[in-house]
Amino acid sequence: MTFTNLNHMSAISSINETVAGEAFLRLAATTDQFERYANPHAVRMAAIADEIAKLVHVGGEDRRSLHAAALLHDLGETAMERDYISRPAELTEEERIDLTRHPVIGEQEASRAGATRAAQLLVRWHHEWWNGCGYPDALRGDEIPLAARILRLADSYTALTDGRPFRPALTATEARQRIIECAGIEFDPRVVCLFLSLGVIPELGSYARTEGRASEKPETGYRVFSSFMK
Repeated sequence: MTFTNLNHMSAISSINETVAGEAFLRLAATTDQFERYANPHAVRMAAIADEIAKLVHVGGEDRRSLHAAALLHDLGETAMERDYISRPAELTEEERIDLTRHPVIGEQEASRAGATRAAQLLVRWHHEWWNGCGYPDALRGDEIPLAARILRLADSYTALTDGRPFRPALTATEARQRIIECAGIEFDPRVVCLFLSLGVIPELGSYARTEGRASEKPETGYRVFSSFMK
């Protein structure tokens, strides 16, 4: 194969990635709207996850899979079309059990959307807990891929610091405390430490209202379980 052909193939691959990325962004925006996040959720989650991944030198291809999975992580909820997801009230036990199906359905939807197999699996496993009490496969500790552990934390922090129909946003300080309290339970303690070491980036700011105004700058400084956050 000639150098010219290789360049042509590389250009085609780059175009395909751009098209896929744009499609994933549209799906992310649709999912955010369905879940009734007050502000963009998936793109903010993707940015935080990528910052953590860079600290442990995750490779380029794996970071691309992580980014795609963050954008597509809750496609399963959109596909399920349950009214309770946007209802301003606590879930019933039956609804909680029903909601645990969304990562598997999301894996299937990510496949239909054209995501790589690696990204599909990260969508499947983004609700696994460090202590084995997550879903759908009850993976424990290092059985959970590092990228999925990063997604779990990034998803929780981003959700906690944004307003939902059933609760207001927490401040960044309050959300960090929740993350710390769940280290070794829901979250990989190492990933928690990496998260806490991040520098100031816009995505770490909270949308909590302070003195009547929404926060616009990062602070310095749960429903019952964050995994069941809608």
